Amino acid sequence: MIKKFLFSSLIAICTLSAAFAQTKTKESGKELTDPDNLASQYFSQVMGVAVDATSNLKLYKFVYEWIGTPYSFGGNTKKGIDCSAFTKAIYDKVFNTTIRRNSRDIFSMVDPLSKEDLKEGDLVFFKIKSRSISHIGIYLGDNRFAHASSSRGVVISNLNEPYYSRYFYKGGRILESFKKDFIVE
Repeated sequence: MIKKFLFSSLIAICTLSAAFAQTKTKESGKELTDPDNLASQYFSQVMGVAVDATSNLKLYKFVYEWIGTPYSFGGNTKKGIDCSAFTKAIYDKVFNTTIRRNSRDIFSMVDPLSKEDLKEGDLVFFKIKSRSISHIGIYLGDNRFAHASSSRGVVISNLNEPYYSRYFYKGGRILESFKKDFIVE
């Protein structure tokens, strides 16, 4: 309830700001902030990500709307979702790209990356108590990633947390050839 109120307040502030300032303007030596900057500041505070890392507002809005959704193996709705379905939904809705359904198959679609090379929207893969990839999330910046945790549902976690640091396998960026093959028209 509080989350919806805060989000509604943010939308109202952004709308009012847009009405008074369609672009950044200077008034008596001070810059007025545009609605996208307000939204970036809000999401950076709520999600613990630096303001300069929040360039894709659609991504942050999508993640925000799913926070707290319970985990359900094989699920793909707000009643319950698993990690690969959550990641697939993000790519469908935010990036207009169709990716495969499970984390191992998705890994076959990426150019592997180290932690240091990750950018907002990249994927993060984990081998949790397994020899094969068993978990996936989406990188948000500042070592934070969104995912559907089996114990906590959809959350934002830090790659530097001992648990995730221990099981981190690789990052990945969807290869251009797959973006062309799977783009939803």
